[in-house]
Amino acid sequence: MRGVRSALRFLRGEPFAAVGAAIYAVIIVVAIFADRLAPYDPKAILKVGARVARYLPMTPEHWLGTTSSGRDVLSQVIFGTRAALQVGLTAAFAVVAIGTLLGLLSGYLGGWVDRLITRVADIVLGLPFLPFMLVLAALTSPGTGVVIFTVTALLWPNTARVIRAQVLSLRERAWVEAARVTGCSTARIMFVHVLPQVLPLAALYGSVAIGWAILAEASASFLGFGDPSTVSWGVMLQDAYANQALSRGAWNWFGPPGAAIMAMVLAGFMISRGSEKLLFPKLADQ
Repeated sequence: MRGVRSALRFLRGEPFAAVGAAIYAVIIVVAIFADRLAPYDPKAILKVGARVARYLPMTPEHWLGTTSSGRDVLSQVIFGTRAALQVGLTAAFAVVAIGTLLGLLSGYLGGWVDRLITRVADIVLGLPFLPFMLVLAALTSPGTGVVIFTVTALLWPNTARVIRAQVLSLRERAWVEAARVTGCSTARIMFVHVLPQVLPLAALYGSVAIGWAILAEASASFLGFGDPSTVSWGVMLQDAYANQALSRGAWNWFGPPGAAIMAMVLAGFMISRGSEKLLFPKLADQ
């Protein structure tokens, strides 16, 4: 309960972080209750009489109209939150776990371990994100697994470098030396004493990774490398583009999924921006 109260006090004092957290909360609630909130099956082809309900405008029956194949746009947007969370949360967890572990090892152990991890991170940071993902999808099989792997493989260095810098500072503290003198093993010092100090910073980078993962899934799906059997915002945009929704003026088809993607990416940025003063107190005086 104390942690919850502390989080609430922090959010009240940081409007940027509060808005970002609110966006994530809404997405999570919509994803959990998608079956109840969606008025139609997102994959069902609806009909008006004997005709397929193609390009219906926004009405009380179809708040966001229908697609060229007669599917309800609102229902697809609602169910798209599940794909977004699946990709975003899985990739973010993997990025945080790998980046934090390697940053901790690099910063505390130093020596050849630090040099090896740093060199690998430098190489990974030089790889272009989208071409890497598209080549991997072409060599394997398109789908969310490729997106998650790409985000994890290419974004962990950002987390690792920040964690490494923080650990380099923490390992010189008096309480670390005291733990070492009392006979604590290296592993215990790293994972019991140092790791909890850097977890908030790692979680911050995880919120940014969620936005990157969702944006990557949308990009891959838009280019035709996504999973067409999955209802996602990226697949919706690709379908709208293929059917020339823009030239038809069907903004109600491509606008909502585009806005949802922007909202998720913006939420990660706002949380990171609002948390700067918490993680770097010196900024509060500037």
